[in-house]
Amino acid sequence: MGLFSNNIVEVIYISYKIKELPDEERPRERFIYYGADALSDSQLLAILLRNGYQDKNVYDLALDILKRFPLSDIQNCSFYDLISVKGVGKVKAIEILAAIEFGKRIFLRKQKKLVQLSSAADIWKDVRYFITNAKQEYFYCYYFNQRQELLERKLLFMGTINRSIVHPREVFKEAYRLSASSIVCIHNHPSNCVTPSKEDVLLTDHLVKTGYIQGIPIRDHIIVGEDSYYSFYEHHNILNL
Repeated sequence: MGLFSNNIVEVIYISYKIKELPDEERPRERFIYYGADALSDSQLLAILLRNGYQDKNVYDLALDILKRFPLSDIQNCSFYDLISVKGVGKVKAIEILAAIEFGKRIFLRKQKKLVQLSSAADIWKDVRYFITNAKQEYFYCYYFNQRQELLERKLLFMGTINRSIVHPREVFKEAYRLSASSIVCIHNHPSNCVTPSKEDVLLTDHLVKTGYIQGIPIRDHIIVGEDSYYSFYEHHNILNL
C-alpha cells in the first residue's frame, strides 16, 4: 500500500489542490504506482473526469457525484442525471456512462466456457448485478442449450413489464438466433417485493403457452428483488414443466 490509507487520502484531497499533493497520492500516479485496486471509488472517478471546474478540483467533483449518486446507483444514471451535477458537462457524462457500459459488457463476456445455471437461485445470483437497485423494471431472457448451459443474457424490455410491452416475438426471435433449447425470463420489482402481480401471472402464462407452441419451453420466470426472488417454477406455477 502507499504512504496513506484511502480514508486519509480522502481528507488530504479535500484540503489541497491536486497539484499540491505528492506524486504518489495523485489519482493517475497512484494508479501507476499501486494499481487500480488501491484507489478509492472517488479516485477512480476522478481519473475518468480528468479535471474539475473553476475553484473545485477534480477530486471534489468526483465526491459531489458520488454523494448524489452512490456507487450502488450510478450504474442506473441517465445522461441527464449526470449533467444535472454542476461541473459535469456532456463530454464527462458520456465518458462516465461509456465506462460503466464497457464494464458491464466485460462482466457479461468474461467467461469463455459456457456456465451452467441449474437453479433459480443460481440465476438470481447472476442477474442481481444488473437489475437490483434499479429504479425501473428490466426484463431479461436467459437462453440455454440442451445441457442447461447459458448461451446468452439479453435485456429485451425496460419500463412497466406487462403483456402489452413484453412481446413474445422478441423473446423467441433471440431463441431462434441462438438455437436455444429453453428460456428463463427474469424481471425485477424496484419495490423489492417479489410477490407476482396479476399481470406477472398473466404474462407468464402467455409466454409459457407461446413456448409450448414454438417448441422452446419457458423453464422459469423469476422475479428479482435485492434480497430475495420468486420462481414460478419453484412454486409449481409453470404449466409446461
